[in-house]
Amino acid sequence: MHEDSRADEVGGERLVVNRTCAIPLAEIEWRFGPSGGPGGQHANRAHTRAEARFAIGTSAALTGTQRERLLARFGPVLTVIVDETRSQSRNRSIALDRLAARLASGLVVERPRRATRPSKASTARRLDAKRRRGETKRGRGRPDAHD
Repeated sequence: MHEDSRADEVGGERLVVNRTCAIPLAEIEWRFGPSGGPGGQHANRAHTRAEARFAIGTSAALTGTQRERLLARFGPVLTVIVDETRSQSRNRSIALDRLAARLASGLVVERPRRATRPSKASTARRLDAKRRRGETKRGRGRPDAHD
């Protein structure tokens, strides 16, 4: 996904999330600031920390069902913050990759769980193991006075 999204963002100015969803880069709001922590003059002056904000509620690139699913999982705005490297452009590309991965995971439709009953054999195994464990623990007690 890393290489595919990078190629599309340069050529088509879109961030490819999955087969059915591609976000125009114009819909992603960027903020840059200094990275926190120690690092001397470079870290104090260079604005390498990248923050990508995607407004899910107002995006024209999403279908109605995609928007509903993402709003339920992430809320109205999805934010990704990266300050791992000393380069703003690398942090920006990492942020785009993470944003695409989060959106893709949010669009996955989970299969509903179907309730099942444990088999008789598995119930018997479980009860047998509980019985053996109880006997082991009973054997650990203080010896009786007549022993």
